[in-house]
This record gives sequence, C-alpha cells and structure tokens, in this order.
Amino acid sequence: MGSLQADFAWRPSADFKENANWTRFLAQVGLPNYETLEAKAAADPGWFWGEVIRYLGIQWQSNFHTILDLSKGKPWPQWCVGGRLNIVETCLDHDKDPDKCAIVWEGEDGEIRRWTYGQLRDESCRLANGLRKLGVSQGDRIGIYMPLLPEAAAAFMATARIGAVALPLFSGFGPEAIAARMNDAEAKALIAVDGMFRRGQKVDLIKTVDQAARSIPSLTHVIVVRRFGASELEPGRDIYWDDLVTGLDDRCEAVVLEAEAPLMIIYTSGTTGRPKGTVHTHIGFLTKTGLDFSLGFDLKQSDTVLWPTDMGWLVGPIQIAATCLVSATLSLMEGIPDFPQTDRLFRLVADEKVSFLGLGPTAARLMKRYGAEPLKKLDLSSVRVVASTGEPWDLETWNWVFENVCARRAPLMNYSGGTEVGGLLSTNVLYPIKPGGFHGPMLGTGVDVVDPDGRSLPAGAVGELVMRTPTMGMTKGLWRDPQRYIESYWSRFPDTWVHGDWVSKDEDGVWYVHGRSDDTIKLAGKRTGPAEIESALMGTRLVEEAAAVGIPDSLKGEAVVIAAVLSPAAQADPHAAATLSKAIVDSVGAPFKPKHLVFVSSLPKTRNSKIMRRVVRAVLVGEDPGDLSTLVNPEAVEELKLKVEAQQLPAGKSRID
Repeated sequence: MGSLQADFAWRPSADFKENANWTRFLAQVGLPNYETLEAKAAADPGWFWGEVIRYLGIQWQSNFHTILDLSKGKPWPQWCVGGRLNIVETCLDHDKDPDKCAIVWEGEDGEIRRWTYGQLRDESCRLANGLRKLGVSQGDRIGIYMPLLPEAAAAFMATARIGAVALPLFSGFGPEAIAARMNDAEAKALIAVDGMFRRGQKVDLIKTVDQAARSIPSLTHVIVVRRFGASELEPGRDIYWDDLVTGLDDRCEAVVLEAEAPLMIIYTSGTTGRPKGTVHTHIGFLTKTGLDFSLGFDLKQSDTVLWPTDMGWLVGPIQIAATCLVSATLSLMEGIPDFPQTDRLFRLVADEKVSFLGLGPTAARLMKRYGAEPLKKLDLSSVRVVASTGEPWDLETWNWVFENVCARRAPLMNYSGGTEVGGLLSTNVLYPIKPGGFHGPMLGTGVDVVDPDGRSLPAGAVGELVMRTPTMGMTKGLWRDPQRYIESYWSRFPDTWVHGDWVSKDEDGVWYVHGRSDDTIKLAGKRTGPAEIESALMGTRLVEEAAAVGIPDSLKGEAVVIAAVLSPAAQADPHAAATLSKAIVDSVGAPFKPKHLVFVSSLPKTRNSKIMRRVVRAVLVGEDPGDLSTLVNPEAVEELKLKVEAQQLPAGKSRID
C-alpha cells in the first residue's frame, strides 16, 4: 500500500497541453515536440539556455557575447560572458502593470495587506535609497531576517537594486545561528521585523537580533520593520524602516552589474561543521527560477501563488522572483497552515482564489490529520496546479491531495533539487504523472543515475543522482571556500556533480527519489534509501511521520531503526510495533525488519518540513549531530535522546552488537 510503484494518475487534457508554457517554448524554437527539444538541449546546452533567456524576456543593459565558457573547468562555468544587467530591471522595472496586485499578505491575527506592483517597486526604491543613505553600497552583504512579509520582497529587491548581496535568514534562527552566517558573510546591515505571531503567541525577534548583533563586528545598521511597534531599539545602530524611508525618492535606478555578479548567499546545512554558503548570481538565479517555475511548473501571469515557507529557505526568494518575473500575484501567510483554524491553508486558497499551491508531503500529512470534510465546505475550484518539493511522497498522502485538493483534474507536480542548484528533476504537464514520480531531468542539467563507479544505470536500478553538465543557476562555489565546494560536490567522479540523492527510473521512464544517499542503509550487502521503508509505514495509517535510519550492526553491517510519530488511534494499540514491522517486511523484505522502533511526539524537522534523518541517526549512535540551527523543533532532539536512553538503544548502553 505504501509503495509508489503505481499507474499514471493524471493525464493532461488536449486543452491543458495546448496552453502549456512548454508548448509556447516549442513554438518559439521551432521544434515539433519535447523529445526533440530534450535531444537538442543535451547536445547544445548553451543554445538551450540562450533560448530560455529569450523566452523569459530577460532585460539586458549590455548583451553577452558568450553564453557558456568552460575554460576554467566544469565546476567553474562562466555564463553570459560580457553581459550586464540587474535582476530588478526584469522583475520590477520593465513592463509591469503598476495597478496589478503583486502581493497579498494575511497575518495570523487576521490583518490583510495588499501591495500592487507599483507599490512594491516604489517601496523597494525608497528602501534602496535608504540603504545608500546609511552607507550601504554595491557588494555589501545584507541579512534579511523575517518571515515572508511584503517587506521581505521589497528588501530582497532593494538589496539587488543597489548591487548589494542578500543574505536570507530563517525567521526561527536563534542568535548564534544568525551570528554564524552574518559573520561568515561579513554582513554590514540587517533588515529584520520586530516580531511575528506563531500559534497565537507574539515572538519577539528584536531581542534575538540584539543578542546576535553583539557578536557581529561587521554589522553597522539594523533596519526594523514595525510589526508590533513597541521594541527597544539600539541607538545609533537600529532604525525603523518607515522612519528610514520617509521623504525619500520612490525612484532609484538599478545598478548595472556583470551578469554573474552575486545576488544572494543562502546557507545550507552541512552534515558536520559550519553551514555552507551557496552563492547565486543575477543571471543564474533569474534564468533557473524562470525555467523551473515558468516552464517546469507552468506558472502563468494569471496565477495567484501560495507556497507556505520562509524567507530563509530557497523557495522563499524563488517564489518572489518567479512571481515578479511572470507578473503573477503572490499570496503570503504569517504563521502555520492549521492555526488559528485547522483549515486555514485551504480557506486562504478559497478566499484568494489561489491557482498555484505549493504543498509538501509533511505539510500535506499535517492537513490530512483533519480529514477531507473541512475541504468539502470550501471552494477550491481555482486550484490549477499543486507543486511539491523537498522530500519523497508516500502513496496514501499523494492520493489524498490529488483527490481532495486537486479534485483529480489539477496536476500534483513534483520537483527535486537543492539549495545549490535549484531543480534537477521535475514532472512535466505535457506528460502523464505517476504518484510521487518525475517525468525526468530538468533540461540543461545532464542529470544521470550512476553506480558506485560512476557508470550509468538502467531502468529499475537505484543509484546516485549526478549532473554531468553544469547548469545555469548552479552555485558559484561556496562563499570564500572553493576547496570545500570541490570536496562536497566534484571530488567523487571526474567532471561530475554528485548531488547526494538516491534515484531510479521505472520501466515507463518515470524517475523516483529515494532519499539522501548520506541516509543510505547498507544491510547484508543490500543498499536502500529510507523512503521505501517509510512509505510502507505510512501505508499502515498507524504513523503520521517516520524516519528510517541504519545503525552499526556487527552481523549485517547495519540494522534498521525506526523513529515514528504514531497516529492518535495507534497510540493505544499494543500491537502497533508488530504491525509496523510486518508492513516493512511485506513491502521491502525480511532483511529490512527493524531492530528497534522508537515512538516520539515529533521528529526533528527544518522549517521547510524536511525530516532530519542524520540527526535521528546521530542521537541513536551517540554521535555529534552537527549543525542544528535550521531545526524548527529542537525539543524533538531532546525527546528522542530520552526515549533512546529509556529503551537502552545504541546511545544508551546498546543491546545491539
């Protein structure tokens, strides 16, 4: 029941295909079908990226003379050599209807704010002029510490407008995590909100900022968005946003930059050690975002986009840029999807006529807890596309979303990649969709699936996801750490990016992601990712979420241990553990029968709902779990430690050899 090996669930209608953005792109390049485009893009990636730039209408001050220069090697591609531009010229300054709604925001307390494209442009210009007034200039790094507010979009665009470098920070970070990233980037300014609501409670972010600022020597200015307006500001350092911009000009010409000038440093957690600063450029980020969203997800000017996330994760800046690029409308929400009403997310979809909904598997499982009845009372007919990324699906949750949110007519699309590269795999609205599957690689990436020696694998085999062609949008190394960049991604096979995911293709050519390869379970000579085991658990309906990890075992090499959150009905079931073990054996075989099951109230997750299996495994074996600053619920780690000690598992006088 939990396996994702299923038949095609959605097929595009003739009308959907005719109006798809890929169809428009094929007409632009004069090719008869997508298969021909795939072949030409693989043979000539430079041609393909040039056509994507033309399709997106990217604005240039000086056009490039060379689309791709690989003279420094594949890890260091140079894109659009000779070109000069600024992302805001395309996203805000060119050909926008100033009266169209750009952003609608709903606070957890019910407050609603709407900004038109004219207001967003003017606000970004005033802030850009304010930053210059404070002495911030081209190349300076500016932290952005807030959830997705209208001001977050203006701050991102204002930073780009003056040629500074944005440093998005997760709004749940504590002082140490903020300081670590700001210090690594030597950031000069920080734009923050004074507070936010979460589950009905006021969260005072200014106190966190103040604690962090004391250990950031490079920080000279903090600009504060007035959410609550009663904060104690540090004289000489802090200033309210509205006080800074009052009376300033609402026009500010964008600084013209080299095409690959840095736009943003966004940090991704390393397995150990300090976070890795991925570097995104003006042309790379803009073009890859356009490919992934306008073509990959079929985002249109008529769409209203709602994808609950945070400014500190790549999807936050991406949805701002993607929405502005195609002149759509962005719907933002403060807080979480199920508070103050359990149906809040879907009520917002109905109220704002959301047509493009981002919904990951963990968030979907959260909403599924409340059943489908609340959805039947809402008009969700506006939903045209549901998009997903971040983690593998289980079949039951995928089907629940497809049935109750998509109404079996809207495609439930899938997208996988990373902070370092954007999307590598995607569904495609020109083709049928299988639950949890991908049509294939994003064009221009050279994606392949390989064995431990780097050789391509046939359909049915699980292997490493690699990239044989550098993609536009790929990080320009790691911030001030080129050696770590090479070691992290390019050191295993010659001229090949190793992404760190297990993938496979089925007999129909549909791709699947089986989890992180650093989460690999190696058992009695067999290797598997955790996704298949976890999918079998989800299929029992006894668990709400699960993490399958491997721990050392002298007989088998590794033993499977499960950490899971039981459903309310299963919590009183004395046979739950036996039922779950049997489900795994029935689905993936007796060798993967778990040695132990640990039941907890929550699993450690990041703000974008990724379950941190490496943290679970580290707790189980008593190792240092590494960077925990991205966890939204660090208390889950402490609970897991207590359960491990109580059950005398590996970290607590293990009974495992």
